[in-house]
Amino acid sequence: MKVLVIGGGAREHALCRSLSLDPDVTALYCAPGNAGIAEVAELHPVDALDGDAVARLATELGAGLVVVGPEAPLVAGVADAVRAAGIPCFGPSGEAAQLEGSKAFAKDVMAGAGVPTARSYVCTTPAEIDEALDAFGAPYVVKDDGLAAGKGVVVTEDLAAARAHALSCDRVVIEEFLDGPEVSLFAITDGTTVLPLQPAQDFKRALDGDEGPNTGGMGAYSPLPWADPKLVDEVLQSVLQPTVDELRRRGTPFSGLLYAGLAITSRGVRVIEFNARFGDPETQVVLARLKTPLAGVLLASANGTLDALPLLNWRDDAAVTVVIASYNYPDTPRTGDPIDGLADVAAQDGPDAYVLHAGTRAEGGAVLSAGGRVLSVTATGKDLTAARERAYTALGRIRLDGSQHRTDIALKASRD
Repeated sequence: MKVLVIGGGAREHALCRSLSLDPDVTALYCAPGNAGIAEVAELHPVDALDGDAVARLATELGAGLVVVGPEAPLVAGVADAVRAAGIPCFGPSGEAAQLEGSKAFAKDVMAGAGVPTARSYVCTTPAEIDEALDAFGAPYVVKDDGLAAGKGVVVTEDLAAARAHALSCDRVVIEEFLDGPEVSLFAITDGTTVLPLQPAQDFKRALDGDEGPNTGGMGAYSPLPWADPKLVDEVLQSVLQPTVDELRRRGTPFSGLLYAGLAITSRGVRVIEFNARFGDPETQVVLARLKTPLAGVLLASANGTLDALPLLNWRDDAAVTVVIASYNYPDTPRTGDPIDGLADVAAQDGPDAYVLHAGTRAEGGAVLSAGGRVLSVTATGKDLTAARERAYTALGRIRLDGSQHRTDIALKASRD
């Protein structure tokens, strides 16, 4: 089949890489893509938030499947426009994508589904904000109700900082702090059947030791050697399936990728948040471990035939991704800097280590930085120790002036 991927980050590069290796994919397109994606897919310009433009492009290309990567186009209803044009689309409707587009909507769905999550208040006035912060106390967890590119959450001991973030949001969700390690678990669903993937852990803070501000994610690893082997089945039964069933009951069936951000607390598993698409950087490590060809799974989700698929096959190898970010990220990042060493990684480290592009653009034969998170250096190995050694060895070949990365991705887990 011909596949069109919408987006231009490392998540989309990971999706395109996997799709390019699928023998059933006869042509692969990406819009708008980036400098790295151009190596595996044909790029086309498009306004990713314009559903009609995306549908027209898919029609012109003869695409048999459209995969919408980022959250903003999903919330904007791009998947609806593609389906209205008669083209199968992997991704939820705009209404169902409110599971990510509105924290308050997600909390309401979880309440209806009986899904365990943090106690919370939805606040729209300063008085409500002060009451909620006082009720829960420190550490304060303050979430912008809407989309914020992974940076709308503040977790802090500082009451003034928590209040300032809350006041900067039109509507805000303030909730109790959940203790314990965090896990990301993806599931592919067609609105009825739910197919969980392998769990991963990402690193939200900018600096080693989980210090510094929240980011969109500075690295990830999979599998989780410390996690209960029954975790995936437990989350499927207590979180994923009930959520999909509740959305279908409400008349807003969810098909596509359901992402559960989880806290493994002293009182059991609790949902921190839902996303309506593949997460970045967890996608990079999860897809690195998936043996089953990807296109058929995504098409089955779009067509409502997941129940006919065999179980997914997974590699025993571990995978680690380390993000290289621009100078001054996650504040206003510097862009336009040349990136060197990419060919060295391809020549010396492949196929066990490779670079997925996030914020890059090609100019005059050079690759330049074009965003906050620039590259995801991804590697596999027989265990986490081997995978992270390969990832950091490959990362050491890359030169980007002023760049930053964490040095402790998967370090603790590799020692457990």
